[in-house]
Amino acid sequence: MNCMKALAQAGRLVGRICRFYRDGFAGMTLGRTLWTIILIKLFVMFAILKVFFFPNYLHTHFETDQARADHVAEQLTRPANSRTNN
Repeated sequence: MNCMKALAQAGRLVGRICRFYRDGFAGMTLGRTLWTIILIKLFVMFAILKVFFFPNYLHTHFETDQARADHVAEQLTRPANSRTNN
């Protein structure tokens, strides 16, 4: 029975946290603009810059999925002192 009581309390806590954030975001004026700017910057950093600055190394250096998988497995299982910058 204590388990059910704990789950009920956790559910109420999650609900209170959700209401806290919902009410806080609903009342924002300047904060809404700042969050919009933050989300736009995150989109630019992760979506647009990735295309230009982080090429798909595995796709450009290996022809088949098996070759890519072998390379990844080798990189993950090789000891740290024998790694070189490839």
